[in-house]
Amino acid sequence: EIEGDVNDYMGKGLSGAKIIVYPPKNALYSAADNIIVGNTLLYGATSGEVYINGIAGERFAVRNSGVNAVVEGVGDHGCEYMTGGVAVVLGQTGRNFGAGMSGGQAFVFDEVGDFKEKHCNHQIVITEELTSKEDIDLVKSMIQKHVDYTGSIKGIEILNNFDQAITKFVKVISPAYKEILKKKAASAASV
Repeated sequence: EIEGDVNDYMGKGLSGAKIIVYPPKNALYSAADNIIVGNTLLYGATSGEVYINGIAGERFAVRNSGVNAVVEGVGDHGCEYMTGGVAVVLGQTGRNFGAGMSGGQAFVFDEVGDFKEKHCNHQIVITEELTSKEDIDLVKSMIQKHVDYTGSIKGIEILNNFDQAITKFVKVISPAYKEILKKKAASAASV
């Protein structure tokens, strides 16, 4: 648990721990509008949880293969080459989001409405509205943990208006990974 800011490579190779980052309690700035952690976070991480009350720099969750993370916003190349895990972004992203993302899922709060057209790299991934109960429950539970651990004002606002806010989330996933999840669900249902 870190009260303050963090440099580059936080969570590199993370394998099972929980990282919680939030601004100093006496901070006079809005966490949702300021960078609090550096670049190239969760590089090669395999498992664990991360909650960041603030914006991450470039290459957030690069090569993440199993960590579940919540962050207030990210710079360029978010979820680059991600192969597993879940990322929930409660704010804006930079350009090239999801480049090379072959696995895992990301859920981006697209409050402005320009994520799909201006920020997401569609070479490998597709974007969808959240329609399944499983996705909606997952996003809500991850935001609730984020609020519990970091005191996120943005998270509280989203949860307080959840029925409206969930309509602004965009799911990012590769078609191949989506098929894998479907087959897993069908297999589990037949047992």
